[in-house]
Amino acid sequence: MVADEPAARERFLTRDTARLYVREIGRGAPIVVLHGGPDFDHEYLLPDMDRLADSFRLVYYDQRGRGRSFSGRPADEVDLACEIDDLDAIRASLGFEAVALLGHSWGALLAMEYATRRPHRVSHLILMNTAPASHAGVVAFRDDLQRRRAPEQSARMTALRSDPRYRAGDVATDLEYYRIHFESAVRRPDQLDRVIARLRSASTSEGIVTARAIEVRLYAQTWNAEDYDLIARLRRLRIPTLFIHGDGDFVPIDVAREAADAIRGSRFVVLPACGHFAYLEQPDRVRAAITELMATTRP
Repeated sequence: MVADEPAARERFLTRDTARLYVREIGRGAPIVVLHGGPDFDHEYLLPDMDRLADSFRLVYYDQRGRGRSFSGRPADEVDLACEIDDLDAIRASLGFEAVALLGHSWGALLAMEYATRRPHRVSHLILMNTAPASHAGVVAFRDDLQRRRAPEQSARMTALRSDPRYRAGDVATDLEYYRIHFESAVRRPDQLDRVIARLRSASTSEGIVTARAIEVRLYAQTWNAEDYDLIARLRRLRIPTLFIHGDGDFVPIDVAREAADAIRGSRFVVLPACGHFAYLEQPDRVRAAITELMATTRP
């Protein structure tokens, strides 16, 4: 960040029964940042993603019912359709007909869903450490993830899911679970510590329980539906698109490449010595790739 960079601006955007927390920082072309999870919020991306704010106007928001957007409303008010509408409301609130989307992990899946439904609203598509775009890809991802884990890690995660503290949304127990989950996804222990330290920093126990229930609903509409497949829809896109993936990401490269191959003209960048958090693990290479993409225009 440069010395005269303005501070982050925070606001809430009211949407029917929801209040979406929005955080903006930087100047230049707007990039709407979609966090992963889908039971997380944008906090785990900070402060490292903010490095891009000296070149771009970054617009983060906590997806409905998560992080600072949790208002005590029930999880059954959230589905994929309202996720798309919320993102469009964020875009409209910025005053732009089209904006760039940067989705990380599950956020990349949400970005692809939005782009295939409202392609005229997307100027550029940045898909970082993307989640699988089909049920078959999810099966391959989960099988590979299971192979990566030691038996004792899998056993501990199973035990934690049954722990009353975990079920009640206890933050420390939840973070123990996710430390195991992401251990094979981050190469350096200090970087894993950074992710875990911010993962639930804006969440209450009640909010965590609701966020998990939202995740179950979204999985039912996407990953866990045997006929879920975005690939055919991705083939219709004509948007400048960048995929950024780590060579050590716990989402297999072939799974991410399936989506990249479907989007005509997309660029697929594999970063060395990098896991699932490219913005943290390889920030300079991420910046260079994004800057190059943002200099292109739609065909």
